[in-house]
Amino acid sequence: MTQPGRTRALWPAPTATGPVEATVALPGSKSLTNRYLVLAALATEPSRLRAPLRSRDTCLMAAALAELGTTLHDVPGPSPFGPDWVVIPGDLHGPASVDCGLAGTVMRFLPPVAALAEGPVHFDGDARARQRPMAPVVDALRALGVEITDDGTGRLPFTVHGRGRVRGGRVRIDASASSQFVSALLLAGARYEEGLLVEHVGPPIPSQPHVSMTVEALRDVGVVVDEGGADGAQSTWQVDPGPIGALDVQVEPDLSNAAPFLAAALVTGGRVRVPGWPQYTTQAGDSLRDLLDAMGAEVTLDRDGLTVGGTGELYGLDADLHTAGELAPVVAALCALADTPSHLRGIAHLRGHETDRLAALAAELGRLGGDVTETEDGLVIRPRPLHGGVFATYDDHRLATAAAVLGLRVPGVQVENVETTAKTLPEFTTLWQDLLNSRAAGPDPAVPTGRGPGA
Repeated sequence: MTQPGRTRALWPAPTATGPVEATVALPGSKSLTNRYLVLAALATEPSRLRAPLRSRDTCLMAAALAELGTTLHDVPGPSPFGPDWVVIPGDLHGPASVDCGLAGTVMRFLPPVAALAEGPVHFDGDARARQRPMAPVVDALRALGVEITDDGTGRLPFTVHGRGRVRGGRVRIDASASSQFVSALLLAGARYEEGLLVEHVGPPIPSQPHVSMTVEALRDVGVVVDEGGADGAQSTWQVDPGPIGALDVQVEPDLSNAAPFLAAALVTGGRVRVPGWPQYTTQAGDSLRDLLDAMGAEVTLDRDGLTVGGTGELYGLDADLHTAGELAPVVAALCALADTPSHLRGIAHLRGHETDRLAALAAELGRLGGDVTETEDGLVIRPRPLHGGVFATYDDHRLATAAAVLGLRVPGVQVENVETTAKTLPEFTTLWQDLLNSRAAGPDPAVPTGRGPGA
């Protein structure tokens, strides 16, 4: 695995000098924002997204939909992170060019939408985007009669030659590399003349909560979706043809983006509250409640939000993260600071994310003195004293936030290209510094410091 950007600007990760005590308000969910944007573009009437996430991934989605004929307006709202979006659907058309950046939701969700446009729609993105798996969506669209030209790899770059309509019907795909393949087809399926029956055949789908999120969003706009065997290795989703209703929706805060901030409470023996944490959600980030509890935190969910308190203990973890792989980098950072060994399983699919996250975590934790072994589907992490050094991010926002967590305990961690966090959280470094500035008065003498082998 190559290490891009070793010479780029380095951000010195702040080291905590005591327990943090903070309330951290977070912007909206990237996964929900981009699903809502797609549905709003396909709807029969204008929609309003309240407190959406404004990040590289969501702005790429908005720009792509505008390129296809959708109109988006900024409308003032109460969110401190930016205005609301009003989305006015229009006639989808080409010629158009879609910049996917490194956003899996853009490169996978929009080809089924582009098939409904009149004219060619060209897709490309960052260099790493050309390596990310795309074939299940491309092959499914071809099976439905959509013309797509590419270089024969089934990956970016390619051009979808839309004819303004898609007949629809039944498709079989292997979505074991990404749940986004299923979501991509479901989001556009109601606009196909016969609807769509998607059948997944293969190993279990990773990040299954994201498919549930898509189904729930579709039902919220009046689309009829029937699920069959959704927990097994073979699953089906039937989307009936019909209109997509307008949205007026408050976007939940991004729970996965909460991971480093809540982890800070555990690492420093402090307390962090995230307001607006939903009592019920399809976001995979909600798994943080159980994961942090298992690692020694005190976790409380009430009407004021989620509060995580450090107890002075930081235990290793044996966990299957198949449904919440996006949490793996921050969890791995916590495991590297823990007092006992850890085994993270069920995350082989992370090799196809923004970078090969398993190889990257093993390499960068090892560079700081960690003892990390890659397995077929995860990582084994054993306690060892860590030291400072450069932590490469491979243009992966989750790697950057994991490095920040390490820096709380390990002086001298320098994060390469921390700006990559703008992919889902443009305000990360400001929020992180505010967190460090919000220190408790001092450690509770009744609580041990919990300084483990990473001290």
